[in-house]
Amino acid sequence: MSKSLSLAFALAIALSSVSAANAAAPCRDAKGKFIKCPPPAAAPAKPTKCKDAKGKFAKCGTPGAKPV
Repeated sequence: MSKSLSLAFALAIALSSVSAANAAAPCRDAKGKFIKCPPPAAAPAKPTKCKDAKGKFAKCGTPGAKPV
């Protein structure tokens, strides 16, 4: 029992190190040469929603519309 448990633990560690190596792989350009990886892109800004004086959704450019 102890032998099979230690074997399963060793297998789990080996598999986790393989996936970590793939995640840290360097970037390549179109020709296959190694390059410095670009920084991750920032999250896109959320579009603002506006409401008119009656509380209904309206385009933000219309007169009397205020951002929510």
